[in-house]
Amino acid sequence: MDFSFFLLGFLTGLSFILALGPQNLFVIEQGLKNQFVFTVCIICSISDFVLIFIGILLFHYLDSYLNSSVENILSILLILFLLNFIRNKLREFNSSVVINFEENLNTFKSIIFRVLGFTFLNPHVYSDTVFILGNMSKNFMFSNKISFGIGASLSSFLFFFMIGYLSKYFSKFINKPQIWKFLNIFIIIFMSFIILFVISDMINSNLLKGA
Repeated sequence: MDFSFFLLGFLTGLSFILALGPQNLFVIEQGLKNQFVFTVCIICSISDFVLIFIGILLFHYLDSYLNSSVENILSILLILFLLNFIRNKLREFNSSVVINFEENLNTFKSIIFRVLGFTFLNPHVYSDTVFILGNMSKNFMFSNKISFGIGASLSSFLFFFMIGYLSKYFSKFINKPQIWKFLNIFIIIFMSFIILFVISDMINSNLLKGA
């Protein structure tokens, strides 16, 4: 396993999953209520793992059929996705996070349906995992793609279990705007480096194919 690609996958996956969304809030809510925490965390983690590797293997398979023009279009679309992601983060600087957790208890069956709904009915999960992570890895060696995917998947496992089981501690900070501003700054900086990485990779790929 190449540690540099593993670390790239871990940090990239973490930067996406840090964004506050309905799935993360649901995990935190269940942690605060101490109800089916392991079930919720493992479903979210495995779902991310499956989607991440679907994206990586899909782009790996398609790579044999893509010419340089299509690859450039996909890279440009990836850059636009990332720029839009950064734009949304910048807009959040002037907004505050207010979270009201439900007090009602849920049955095991309803929890399963809710966590699957929050995961697979959220269009952002497909753009972040399948398209962006898969697209990013399309020019990696296959072994490096696996390292990248394992790193991204591990970030999901660690993040979900951390917010699930430590939610009572994090609840003291979750409504503080300065915490989210700090996280958004980290995400914006890292995503900017990813954009530069994609541009550099696209230029190098075109130079090699043109040589």
